[in-house]
Amino acid sequence: MRVVHVVEALEGGVYTYFKDLSTFFGNKEVNKNVETTVIYSGNRKGIDPSRIKSDFSDGITLIHINMVREIVPFQDLKSVFKLKKELKKIDPDIIHLHSSKAGVLGRIACFFLFKKKKVFYTPHGYAFLRTDISNPSKKLYSAIEKNFQRFFGGTIVACGDTEFEIAQKIGPSELIRNGVDIPEIRQHYLPHQNTKLTVGIAGRITAARNPELFNKIALRFPDYNFVWIGDGELNHLITAPNIQITGWILDKNIVFKALNSIDIYLQTSLWEGLPIAVLEAMVLEKPIISTNIIGNKDVVVHNRTGFLFDDIEELNEYFEVLNDNQKRISFGQNALKRCEDLFDKNQNFKQLLDLYQK
Repeated sequence: MRVVHVVEALEGGVYTYFKDLSTFFGNKEVNKNVETTVIYSGNRKGIDPSRIKSDFSDGITLIHINMVREIVPFQDLKSVFKLKKELKKIDPDIIHLHSSKAGVLGRIACFFLFKKKKVFYTPHGYAFLRTDISNPSKKLYSAIEKNFQRFFGGTIVACGDTEFEIAQKIGPSELIRNGVDIPEIRQHYLPHQNTKLTVGIAGRITAARNPELFNKIALRFPDYNFVWIGDGELNHLITAPNIQITGWILDKNIVFKALNSIDIYLQTSLWEGLPIAVLEAMVLEKPIISTNIIGNKDVVVHNRTGFLFDDIEELNEYFEVLNDNQKRISFGQNALKRCEDLFDKNQNFKQLLDLYQK
């Protein structure tokens, strides 16, 4: 069986997803029956294009095609024809498209093959749920999703429970949750407690992560230390004196070490698909405080693995609870167990393989 994955949004959690996917499908045993090709674009700011080949498994084939996030008709047309050319050459049995832009370009390219293919599409967070765009843009993205599904067909593979609920209203859908490499992450776990409560987040400092809210929370709790593991174009919004920005860390082992050194993981995001960084923190037994949005609420169980909040006022109570070290330990153990039950990447990629083989 030949499977081609197409991705434009190769950064952040999607980058981790593909790195893990390449490890699973590049494994010799899986590779005997499934030939995997990843067609990707390396234009996103949050990645180092020179590292992609070394980060991904040798058991898969990598092909670079220039794709851009924005709607740029001439460039998009060029990307479609390059995609069509590569797909025709590979002649895959299955084409799996990831994130909104690849979902559009890939389905048009498949149409021009004039040969029926089994197509899957994973949104990794629907674009029309973004809160940094205008209402007309949201309506446009929603119309694109619904009309492309209606015209081109295919099966939506949702990465989280709420995304699955939305997907079912758009077209034929399956749920295969995002997962993480639990044994790899657990190697970096050491019981840890700071003398001063330390609250952290990991990822790019972008509108999606809502750095203004993170900064506002740090100002509200001046007795705690805050750390942003990463960097980004909106770092100027981080002004609170008790926040440390680590800067870009490309070595995942160092990221896990930094994650292990915090006491509480704080996810302030405005929208999500299903957040990989939160899962990684949970595997390291960190209690989570997160905004009560799609994606976050599919991971965090309120008052068991952490807390979901709608208003900053609620954090007074939640931080007071998690000031207690034993409470943090209990929540952290619950978080690890939840990941083992639902978010193990090997179990979830096996589900994906089963779906391909149906």
